[in-house]
Amino acid sequence: MALVTTKELMLDAQKNHYAIGAFNAENMEMVQAIIAAAEVLRAPVIVQTTPGTLKYASPAMFYANVAAAAAEATVPVVMHLDHGSSFELAMKAFRAGYTSIMIDGSHSVFEENIAITKSVVAACHSAGVPVEAELGKVGGKEDDLDGGMGNGYTDPAEAAEFVERTGVDSLAVAIGTAHGVYKGTPKLDVDRLSEIRKVVSIPLVLHGTSGVPDDAVRECIARGMCKVNYATDLRIAFSAGLKEYLAKDPDAFDPKKYNAVGREKVKEYVKSKILVCGSNGKA
Repeated sequence: MALVTTKELMLDAQKNHYAIGAFNAENMEMVQAIIAAAEVLRAPVIVQTTPGTLKYASPAMFYANVAAAAAEATVPVVMHLDHGSSFELAMKAFRAGYTSIMIDGSHSVFEENIAITKSVVAACHSAGVPVEAELGKVGGKEDDLDGGMGNGYTDPAEAAEFVERTGVDSLAVAIGTAHGVYKGTPKLDVDRLSEIRKVVSIPLVLHGTSGVPDDAVRECIARGMCKVNYATDLRIAFSAGLKEYLAKDPDAFDPKKYNAVGREKVKEYVKSKILVCGSNGKA
């Protein structure tokens, strides 16, 4: 199946009260694992890359990898730019063929965030590619993403104005999650989420979900989240597979063998989170 956009997938998720799992990939094995997990559970899925990942290999390289895997799949697969850090990077991913683009202007002041988001929306919508934006600051640090202290929670009134003025297709909101590894159990402001849902009609996105208890994620989905991002825990799972193999066979030198174990660990993790999102059987 050819790559698809997030537009219809997320609208269906919003209508039917589930979420699409969005999983960050760092290499071919993680791409294979994410799509294989979606195939097993008959779930639509989003594969995404961050700016830091795209310093490791180009958008064109990752696009080709995901497009090839998606072509062999029977479930809908989206190729998404996660936390696009500039107009230039957003356009580079767009030109490479990504079917969904995020522009993250949340580190700028409100008016500057609106301006850069509008510019990306204008370019991407000309080709039917949906755009995700962020308002408020998701805390923590992961890859090249640094959300600071994470106390810039999304204001519902600002969210309504932001969506109206930018024409964005989905909105990542800050309600207490953070990127990277949590030192304790995160406390999410789900009442704030409900207030945002009342005044914003487009699909909402939860970032920084690795390490968030599954029940908390389910409550966020029940209150309106339509896309849930996972990144750090996939890296941990893949690395655990490699370490497990090399601990048993420290003289191993064939990457295919230990990468295969990492791939299986990621596949099992992704399957578990697809079930949390409730997107199984929705393909």
